[in-house]
Amino acid sequence: LVVVGEAPGADEDRAGRPFVGRAGKLLDQLLLSVGFPRESVYICNVLKCRPPNNRNPLPDEVQCCSPFLKSQLETIAPRAVLAVGTFPAQTLLNTTEPISRLRGKVHTYEGTPLVPTYHPAALLRNPTWIRPVWEDLQRLRAVLDA
Repeated sequence: LVVVGEAPGADEDRAGRPFVGRAGKLLDQLLLSVGFPRESVYICNVLKCRPPNNRNPLPDEVQCCSPFLKSQLETIAPRAVLAVGTFPAQTLLNTTEPISRLRGKVHTYEGTPLVPTYHPAALLRNPTWIRPVWEDLQRLRAVLDA
């Protein structure tokens, strides 16, 4: 399983690892709830460095970093991808559809099942989204168990 996020935040910049702050701890709990300890999952981001002032990635930044992400996915050859947040889902699915429309079903990225869901940081701001994320993780689990 590969989890793809958007970009490093301040905590990730300091630690040099993805998803280490509050959102990372929540992601760890969510993954573990469906049987994936962090050590068994490869976690990366679309952007490899933090955008200034933690702003949304610009299209040219996503375009510049996409070949690195593609190379990571080709090298790892995961059985499934979990795209957490708008930018990873849109980037990997080559669409402008909002995450609210993309989540809830299994897509494919170059032949690999891809499950888009809300970013853990969004769950910290919108706890009512925990249920839809749980449903997405169940969908992911079913794909990997098939």
